[in-house]
Amino acid sequence: MRWVHLCIIVLFALVTVVFALQNLAMVTMSFLGFSARLPLGVLVILIYLLGTATGGSVLALLRRSYTASRSDG
Repeated sequence: MRWVHLCIIVLFALVTVVFALQNLAMVTMSFLGFSARLPLGVLVILIYLLGTATGGSVLALLRRSYTASRSDG
């Protein structure tokens, strides 16, 4: 099952990279008064990496919480 999950993650990452490489038009991104002009592909990769980091952190926190609650009881 681990290999299936790994294959799905690799496939999704490859699709994201292909999308980013095919969409290199410049776009303006604004957030909290900060503005930047970046190629759309770069923005997609940055958001993907940010989502990966935050999603992994949340899963680790939930796993640690669950394990701690199981050992207290």
